[in-house]
Amino acid sequence: MKDYFGVVKNYLNDLQLEIKYENAKNGIFMVNSEQDGIVNLIICVAHPIVIFEQFLFEVKPDANNVVFKALLQKNRDIIHGAFVLDDTGRKVIFRDSLQLENLDKNEFEATLNSLSLLLSEYSEQIINFSKN
Repeated sequence: MKDYFGVVKNYLNDLQLEIKYENAKNGIFMVNSEQDGIVNLIICVAHPIVIFEQFLFEVKPDANNVVFKALLQKNRDIIHGAFVLDDTGRKVIFRDSLQLENLDKNEFEATLNSLSLLLSEYSEQIINFSKN
C-alpha cells in the first residue's frame, strides 16, 4: 500500500505549512498557515480519503435560523469544501475530503486555497456569527 501519510506530509512541506502536530499511527496532522488565516487545521489521512477540518466558531444555543441560512447560502460559493456542524450541532467547521488514490499537489493546494479565500472574504460575517 502506498504511504499516503508520507505523500500528504510532502505536500505540506512543499507548500510550506507549519506542521504543529503529527501522528503517523492515526494519520493526523495539525497545521498552520497564519498568513492565510489557517490555524490548527486538522488533516486526517484515512484511506481512501484525506479529510480537512478547520474549526471556525461556535454558535450560541439560541442561534437563529438567519445564521444557518447564511452559511448554507455561502456553501454555494465555496469552491472546495463546505461549512458543516459537528456532532453537537454547535461548532461550525470548514470541511473537505479528497480521494487519496489520485491525489495530487494541485488538488491538495486547491482545498487550502479555498479555505484561505473563504477566511479572507467571509471573516467579518464569521466574526458576527460567532457573536450571535
